[in-house]
Amino acid sequence: MSPDGAPIHPVDTEAIQRRTLRTLICGVVPAGAAMTSAYSASAVLGEELTGSETYGALAAACLTVGSALATLPLARLMAIRGRRPGIVAGYTTAVLGALIAASAAVTGFYALLPLGMLGVGAGNAANLAARYAAADLAPEEGRARTIGNLVWSSTIGAVLGPTIGLGPARHLGGILGGGELVGPYLAAAVLFTIAGFVVYRWLRPDPLSVVGGTEFDTGSRVPFRVAFRSLAASGPGRLAVGSMVAGQVVMVAVMTMTPLHMKDGGHQLELIGFVISLHIIGMYALSPLVGWLTDRIGPRPVIAVGGIMLIVGAEFASHTDPEHSTGVFTGLFLIGLGWSFGLVASSSLIAATFQGLQRVRVQGLADLMMTAAGGLAGLGSGLVVSLTDFRTLSHYSGILGLYPTAAVLIVSLVERRAGAYQA
Repeated sequence: MSPDGAPIHPVDTEAIQRRTLRTLICGVVPAGAAMTSAYSASAVLGEELTGSETYGALAAACLTVGSALATLPLARLMAIRGRRPGIVAGYTTAVLGALIAASAAVTGFYALLPLGMLGVGAGNAANLAARYAAADLAPEEGRARTIGNLVWSSTIGAVLGPTIGLGPARHLGGILGGGELVGPYLAAAVLFTIAGFVVYRWLRPDPLSVVGGTEFDTGSRVPFRVAFRSLAASGPGRLAVGSMVAGQVVMVAVMTMTPLHMKDGGHQLELIGFVISLHIIGMYALSPLVGWLTDRIGPRPVIAVGGIMLIVGAEFASHTDPEHSTGVFTGLFLIGLGWSFGLVASSSLIAATFQGLQRVRVQGLADLMMTAAGGLAGLGSGLVVSLTDFRTLSHYSGILGLYPTAAVLIVSLVERRAGAYQA
């Protein structure tokens, strides 16, 4: 039986996979635009409402915190009912969050902004889960390319999101009388609604029901602590999670404070939105190539290269004065690309290492660790900048980006020595 209660008959898995990918792509595109539209305005709106960069960064970081908080509940729902109910629940929560954040812009009541961004974060958790849904029915030799293709599809919406939110939607908000910064959140609410409808209507049959079969009967009784022990005991699992965590921390810490750093230099909101869009291009646009490369040479070398990109990008951003933008453009693009290398390769490594519905729980835990670390980085970034400066934040965040590269080198050396010893 499927999670919907419908019987599962022999099916053409390839046809279902093609339909699943089309549906997920049509969902993550508007959802990605919604998420980045809301995110791009959050730090600026938070600072305008409170006069504090720290509170501005707190509002932006709540997106990542909300994603972390939603990850396990959505994973639990998917383990019991399937991918479709979990993804739809995430998008629905994000609609409510976007409307709450919009009310903060209208009323000037700051507390509604971080609360709303927590809800928007559930949409991010749903988008992250979608990449695993795309891989559920993918053949092993093409799993990384499938994940990369779905991540790439997010580029269209995610790149347009800041431009829409800080462009036409901002002007629309002013026309409606709610203030310019209400527009990005109204746009986000509409786009999340579209994404949720698409997945609810067309993600049938549920890919997890096809691959899981009768395992749904027992999936709800598998506690997360069992999945955590499996993850902790797995060398590839630890490497994958460490890479995802490092990439998320560097990306969130630097990106959260970049709008305020550029605003201090006198840059207009449209240029700030363009820089964030370029960063998102780095995150998503080359992910099909990253997936192909991962399938071709394996996830470890790709993870190592991603770490190098993280630190180089962070150093570019670190050495750019607020009045200039070229270094920030370059740095944010490289950070996004390094994040893409780590995410696609690590997601493929997790999908290959764990099997069955246990994989769903492990995937949820991995995303929880990644988003929680990013949330802490976002929350701490404002404090670091208030005590030091943007240069210091970018420099020390970038150093963490070396972890994936160092971990791969250490594991390779240990395996080589073990092989030489056995020989």
